[in-house]
Amino acid sequence: MSVPVRSPLAGAVVALADVPDPVFAGQIVGAGVAIDPDRTRGTLTVTSPITGKIVKLHPHAFVILGGGVGVLVHLGIDTVKLKGEGFDLLAAEGDEVTVGTPIVAFDPTAIDAAGYSPICPIVAMDTAKDSITSPVVGATVDAGAPLFDTP
Repeated sequence: MSVPVRSPLAGAVVALADVPDPVFAGQIVGAGVAIDPDRTRGTLTVTSPITGKIVKLHPHAFVILGGGVGVLVHLGIDTVKLKGEGFDLLAAEGDEVTVGTPIVAFDPTAIDAAGYSPICPIVAMDTAKDSITSPVVGATVDAGAPLFDTP
């Protein structure tokens, strides 16, 4: 069953192949897209891209399981090295969420300043390479805008 995935934050939609990380660019975790966050808005609230349950929550990443699919939202590249600094958790692991529920807040300019890329991969976990296409790659979207449907 296909699950519609919404953008968890505002920014420019880019192909996973353009993410500066070989795991995401190679679609090792799964297929999807990435968002280069809007840096003009200061702190951004990152929301749930699907309705489901938060099965994993770290300051820099979370997984929502819903409709038989897990969607990973990773806030920046190598941001695990920040040990949570600059991220504010707004939800808890185990929470039931709907599309648009606030999960984490962060400031992408602070990620830039720390020397990391703030680009945010949004991945349907365990999906085949190139199994997801998105008509909005190259466009700028607001949080809640359609990104892709899972296979």
